[in-house]
Amino acid sequence: MFHDETKAVIECLLFVASDPVRLERIAEIAEIDAQDARELLIELQEDYRRGKRGMQVVEIANGYQMTTKPEMAPYIERLYRPQANYGLSKAALETLAIVAYKQPITRGEVEMIRGVKVDRAMSTLVEKGLVKEVGRKEGAGRPVLFGTTDKFLRHFGLKSLEELPSLEDFIVRHSEDELVITEPVEDEE
Repeated sequence: MFHDETKAVIECLLFVASDPVRLERIAEIAEIDAQDARELLIELQEDYRRGKRGMQVVEIANGYQMTTKPEMAPYIERLYRPQANYGLSKAALETLAIVAYKQPITRGEVEMIRGVKVDRAMSTLVEKGLVKEVGRKEGAGRPVLFGTTDKFLRHFGLKSLEELPSLEDFIVRHSEDELVITEPVEDEE
């Protein structure tokens, strides 16, 4: 196989792989030795670095992966933002927020906070992979505990749960019939 063709094979492998690919595996699939694979990966990294491209080849987690460049994040967010809440009802979003902030939490505890049954909302969140069972609570009946997933973090663009805005950042107003949570307000000086 020619040099450019082999480099194209490696690029293709990295593009379709959802996880980092080990150097040895790349060499095996491309039918070349590991040293040649490493040299082609370095060339590929340099090709992406030199060109004004939105992608890059990175060495990560004992392998190689094609990723978007960090400076492209705002554009990717615009692509996916309109879909962030797609298919989630207001009840499901409220339930998800409670799970995110109070996890691990039981369905019954979520229902106490919301004041209504959450069976349908919780089922939707589990089905969409945003919430999962994380264990069982000690005590009578040992109810299932729920928490958010890595898909939740990816879906909302968070590195970790620590990036959730603190509840203190929101103003809570009580009216006669409802509880209203507003957007964060800047401190007035």
